[in-house]
Amino acid sequence: MKKAIGLASRRKFLQFLAASPAVCLANQASGQNLADIYAPEAIGKASDAVNVFDFHEVVKETLQAGHYTYMAVGADDGGTVRANREGFQRLQLRIRRLADVSNIDTSVELFGERYPIPILIAPCGSHKAFHPDGELAVARAAKSRGVVQMLSTVASTGVEDVNAARGRPVWYQLYPDERWDANEALVKRVERAGCPVLVLTVDNIIRNRDALERFRRNSNPECQACHAKGSGVIPTKPMFVGLPERTGSRLFMDWDFVDRLKNTTSMKLILKGIVTAEDASLALEYGVDGVIVSNHGGRAEDSGRSTIESLPEVVDAIDGRLPIIVDGGFRRGTDIIKALAIGADAIAIGRPYLWGLGAFGQEGVETVLDILKRELEIVMRQASTTRIDEIGRDLIV
Repeated sequence: MKKAIGLASRRKFLQFLAASPAVCLANQASGQNLADIYAPEAIGKASDAVNVFDFHEVVKETLQAGHYTYMAVGADDGGTVRANREGFQRLQLRIRRLADVSNIDTSVELFGERYPIPILIAPCGSHKAFHPDGELAVARAAKSRGVVQMLSTVASTGVEDVNAARGRPVWYQLYPDERWDANEALVKRVERAGCPVLVLTVDNIIRNRDALERFRRNSNPECQACHAKGSGVIPTKPMFVGLPERTGSRLFMDWDFVDRLKNTTSMKLILKGIVTAEDASLALEYGVDGVIVSNHGGRAEDSGRSTIESLPEVVDAIDGRLPIIVDGGFRRGTDIIKALAIGADAIAIGRPYLWGLGAFGQEGVETVLDILKRELEIVMRQASTTRIDEIGRDLIV
């Protein structure tokens, strides 16, 4: 009976979301075009996946409605989520012919380390909401494929355990609190764990998510069974255990905070959420070590401007002086090569690896990375480029 009630509740809620003009959930979540919607039945194992969208078909059916909604929706009516996908369609590739492309090298260098593909795993919170192994499954996938994993402040697994599973320290993403001593203690813990890079998120200060407001966790019975105080199901976020108590309010940061944070740690500091030339120039002025062009996957703002369309002005302002990573809407190898052609050093994925995680755990994440690598190699061959440093703006229109 409980299962029947749960399925009925899921169907009812997903029907509401699908019909809501404020969400348009399926397209918003996956960024699918009509051309991608040709496999309506969910795959049974990771190896059956043809593209990364196949994993989305699985998690749409299997994740708890609240967890799926948390991952899928964007700010306001989801316009920026859609824009992140649509931006790629405005860029065309100039395909070259008759070059020897028998050997393809997709490796890149970031901060003196060589990685086999220009794809990073972006920080996303609460991985155990998508799979029981959570961040540990992602860490093992990152280890097996040799990629960077960025761990969220609100991860459901502590950094020490994630580092052990990955076999080397992750990059750590910071949501700062209003209390400086809480921030400092968290940064020092991460530093002691050996993390080489601190990723400060500057784009998720205040947000408006219609779908989550309609599906309030604090009043929804299904959510309260786990999230209510005293339920004993959802533990305290492990990164906060043993540290000064946080206020729970995110800090309205300014550049002085960036300067203070940089002077507090020996880790390299990257700013995640830079989308304009002005802020890119200030990042240079304040001596940060890199930037991530990001609009938080459309979850924090509804500017309607994609990250791929924001990228050129940031690249021009940085002018090769700092590493540039970009995230937001990457689903295909063609998306990746467009970002590299504009001038990004690498890209990061969020929702696709969560789809893989939610569908098949570690194997799902690995397969998502494998598919994107395979697609990138295909389009590099089509474009007569054999190395990442051969990819330039002459490749795109």
